[in-house]
Amino acid sequence: MRQIYLQSKFYHLAKMPVIHASEEAKQRERALTIWETLCQQGMNREEASKVVGVSRASLYRWKRGLQLEGWKGLEKRSRRPKRVRKPSWSYELIEGVRSLRTLYPCWGKEKIKVLLEADGLMTSPSTVGRILTDLKRRHQIPIVDAKKRWKPKKRVKRPYAIRKPKDYAVQEPGDIVQVDTLDLHPFPGVHFKHFTARDVVSRWDVIEAFSKASSRQAKAFLSCLIERTPFPVKAVQVDGGSEFMAEFEQACAEYGIRLFVLPPRSPKLNGRVERAHRTHLDEFYAVFEPEGDLESLNKNLRSWEWVYNNIRPHRALDNLTPKQYIEHYHPGLISSQSSHMY
Repeated sequence: MRQIYLQSKFYHLAKMPVIHASEEAKQRERALTIWETLCQQGMNREEASKVVGVSRASLYRWKRGLQLEGWKGLEKRSRRPKRVRKPSWSYELIEGVRSLRTLYPCWGKEKIKVLLEADGLMTSPSTVGRILTDLKRRHQIPIVDAKKRWKPKKRVKRPYAIRKPKDYAVQEPGDIVQVDTLDLHPFPGVHFKHFTARDVVSRWDVIEAFSKASSRQAKAFLSCLIERTPFPVKAVQVDGGSEFMAEFEQACAEYGIRLFVLPPRSPKLNGRVERAHRTHLDEFYAVFEPEGDLESLNKNLRSWEWVYNNIRPHRALDNLTPKQYIEHYHPGLISSQSSHMY
């Protein structure tokens, strides 16, 4: 290993007071001493500068400053020009840039330059850029944060709801019941929320209308669902609507019903209940004469629900009704939940 014997070539500095020298100046002097010593011992100046960890240009600059000014020559100096030319922009040009940037805060110097020239103010993009910088420094134009963009809302934590597991088996009625809502406007200024629940196996439907769709109304609909299905409901699948959070989610947990929430923007995964909406729109709401009150609407909905589940043949069930399908393929469920039947 090469032995380095430090012998400062700047011995005249020993006679100069260092009490006012900064720590950075002292470090630069030490780097110069090591560099000069390595060069005296035969090392190439470029290699020696790499050992010191300072570029050769900087070392030469420090050396010259040290020889000319002593310790002062090693101090860090501002690179700001001694003379700064004052801008000679016209008042009209400055006001033009300021007004355009205020009106269009996201436009840059190129676009502003084009608009200025259209108004007869000939200039260059670089001049517009300097004016913008000066106006920003004096807080005379709005500053737009380019990183600030519309961000999606943070996903709400769901204490009980989960995505449906890929290996979740759907084999009999009640394994998954899809639930969704539909907007109703029977008269101008009158608005209802129609809830539909459809069992994906038997196509059994439960329908009810409410004045609005909140988690409290969704909880009430869950009670209707449990009461009016002839089989135990094991899992419910919903979208990410706020009505299926809070009280609805808590009610599912209390009833022991699993709650599956769809990924965002995936209504096709709730295709059964979406198709149910269309059926009820085409076969009930298209012929029903609304009276405008919720009580009358729900009374008629209950009658239609009974017709749908007990009389209407369903093509997907080989023209059986949902009730007939359950009685034929899952008779045990009917007998154990007979109290739920109409």
